[in-house]
Amino acid sequence: MMGDIIKPLEASSEGLIESVKDNTSAEGMIFFHADEGKPLATPWQVALSRAILLNKYKLPDGYILDCACGSGIQVAAYSAITKKPVFGIELNPQRARASAVNFNNIFIQRGEKNLESLAKSIFLAGDGRDGNSAIDILSSFTGNSEEKIALLHLDPARPRNSRSHSLDEMQPKLGEIFDGWKEHLGTTERGPAILLDLSPRLSHQQKLEVEVLVEQFWPSIAKTWTWTSRGKGRVDRLALWLGSIAELNCNRRFIRISPDLKQEPFIFQGGKPLSEGPEVPVKVKRMPKRGEYVTILDSAFVECGLAQYWLEDTVGLTDFHWIQSEGRRPQIHHSKKLYVDNEEYAKIIIQTSGRIVEIFHQELNLATVDDFVEQAVINDISKITIRSPLDPSLQPKIQGSFDRQLSRRSGKREGFLLQHPDSEMTLLCVSE
Repeated sequence: MMGDIIKPLEASSEGLIESVKDNTSAEGMIFFHADEGKPLATPWQVALSRAILLNKYKLPDGYILDCACGSGIQVAAYSAITKKPVFGIELNPQRARASAVNFNNIFIQRGEKNLESLAKSIFLAGDGRDGNSAIDILSSFTGNSEEKIALLHLDPARPRNSRSHSLDEMQPKLGEIFDGWKEHLGTTERGPAILLDLSPRLSHQQKLEVEVLVEQFWPSIAKTWTWTSRGKGRVDRLALWLGSIAELNCNRRFIRISPDLKQEPFIFQGGKPLSEGPEVPVKVKRMPKRGEYVTILDSAFVECGLAQYWLEDTVGLTDFHWIQSEGRRPQIHHSKKLYVDNEEYAKIIIQTSGRIVEIFHQELNLATVDDFVEQAVINDISKITIRSPLDPSLQPKIQGSFDRQLSRRSGKREGFLLQHPDSEMTLLCVSE
C-alpha cells in the first residue's frame, strides 16, 4: 500500500520533535528525524561528498529514486548537486514526512535559487519494493506515463545490534528491489545507474554474494566497490556503484573525508576485482632493525585492499614489509624514509611514521617505564606518544609518567612507542 503524496513545498514539521543540528554541515543545517531516525541518518558531509562524486557521471534521464529514504538527507544532497528531481519512498510515515521537510529545508538553508527540482520532487509513505504502484503514482503526479528512474539508490535497514550483517537481514532485500524496479530504470550505453549503500561489516564472501545477485539482473554490469571513512581507522560507508556510475576499469575505490569541511576528500582507486580476493596484504614475520623506518597506515585504507597500490604506484615505495596488516595499527617496515607530495593527504592516510632508534625486549608497564624514559632522553626526545596496546587503566598513568619526566628535559624531537606484533618487543621511534 502506498500513502498520499508528500510534496516538500507543502510538508509540515508539526509533530516532528527530533530536530538536530548536523555538525558536519558548513551551513549548520538542522534536520528533522522521526522514530529515532537520527542514528540511521547519513551525515551531511558524507551525503554531499557522495553527491559531488556522482555528478561526474552521466545519468539517464528521469528521477532520482531512494526507495528506503529514511530522513532523506542523501537523496536531498543528490538533488542539490545534480539538479534532478527526486522520488523518495519510506515505509515509516513519520520518516517519509521528515524526509520531505528536510528536502525543502536543505534547499532553503543552502540558498538555492532554482526551485524546479524542489517543485517536481515527491515523497511517499509506502513499500519501496512495489515499483509498479510507485511509478503509477509518480506518473499521475507528473502527467507523464513514461517516467523513468535516473538513479536507483538503496540504503536498506540493518539490525542495529548485529555484529555481522547478512544479506537476509536487509530490509528491503536487494533482490526484491531489483525485481520491482528493473523495468523502470533509465539506461545509458553503460546500463542503468544503481548505488547500493551496504553494511561495512559485510564479509568478503558476502560482497561476492551481492555481486552474484546483481549479475542475475544485469549480466556483466560494471562494478566499483567504494569504501568511505571519516577517520579513526573505521569504514563508515561501503557502497557498490553500478552501471553508468561505476568508474571505468576501476574495481575498488577508497574515499577518506577530512574533518576539515573545506578540504577535498582523498580518493584513491584501482585494484583487482573482488573475485580475485580481498587483497588485504599478508603480513610477514620479520625482526625489526635499528635504523629502519616504521609507518602506521590508516586501517580503513588497508582494509579495502588499496594501500599496497598507493605505496607502490603513488608514493614509489617498493622495499617494504607488512609487519601488521589488520587491526587498528597496520604497520610497514621500510629501509628508506617515506615521502608523500601532498602533506595534507599524508596526514590523513598515515597515522605516524618514524625511524627505529631503540628496540626493547621487554613489556612497557609501570615498572619498566623509567628504562624507556632513559632511552628517550639519550635520543633527544622531548615527547612520546604511546601507540602500543595497553590496559586502559594503565595507559594514562604511563603516558603521564612520560610527560612529567620528559618535560624537565631539553629534548628537541618527538617520538612514539610501538608494539612489535607477535612478540614482547617494543620499538622506540623518532618521528620523521
